[in-house]
Amino acid sequence: MKSDITFAQAIPHEPPAVEHGSTMASALAETIRTDIIRGRLAPGMRLKVQELARLYDSGTIPVREALSRLTTSGFVYALDRRGFFVKEISREELLDLTRVRLMIEPAALRDSIEHGDIAWEEHVLSAHHRMSRLRIHADAMKHELDLDWEAAHDNFHRQLISACSSAWLLQFADTLRDQTTRYRHISVSSRQARDVAAEHAAILDACLARKPDLAVGLICDHINTTASLALSETGPAKQ
Repeated sequence: MKSDITFAQAIPHEPPAVEHGSTMASALAETIRTDIIRGRLAPGMRLKVQELARLYDSGTIPVREALSRLTTSGFVYALDRRGFFVKEISREELLDLTRVRLMIEPAALRDSIEHGDIAWEEHVLSAHHRMSRLRIHADAMKHELDLDWEAAHDNFHRQLISACSSAWLLQFADTLRDQTTRYRHISVSSRQARDVAAEHAAILDACLARKPDLAVGLICDHINTTASLALSETGPAKQ
């Protein structure tokens, strides 16, 4: 179902700063992606190029290029003669993403543990240290993820599997993790108790101890917990 929310309603904050020059489309794509993830651009919302250009203080050409990039990455879709829309979220998609992610990421992690060297351990430790030093919530009352923590969290998961010998597994894992980002933001709005730091620490310890079975079991539990919390916030399944 398409949203009729206006841009003024959807984005109550100041327009994010966007770089000028050859990187404008890339910067715009990242800014729009962030606003989609945080729900400032609502699922199903029509993205009018002229309004986005005004909102982000940009030209229409960079906006179109940014939206095209987000179409490729699955955050936006286009309809002939109707324009661009924010991709909807659904229980069905989350279940499918989780099912496939549980096939891909554990396999990549197991292979990474097998092939990882001391440099890999250093990268994983460094990524975990940075993530653990940052606040998980930008606003504890709203349970909204902090952007710096989110980036560090993504990097931690990426470093865990970085020693995997399969480029395809790594590519699929990155794509799936990126697509579940919006649902992870939904999961943090849940008031159910969860010790994310303890989950990450346990995964780290298992990887460094070179215990692939334990690490795989923990990463599967971690992924399933995120999905379960997000599902509890998305309403009943379609009949």
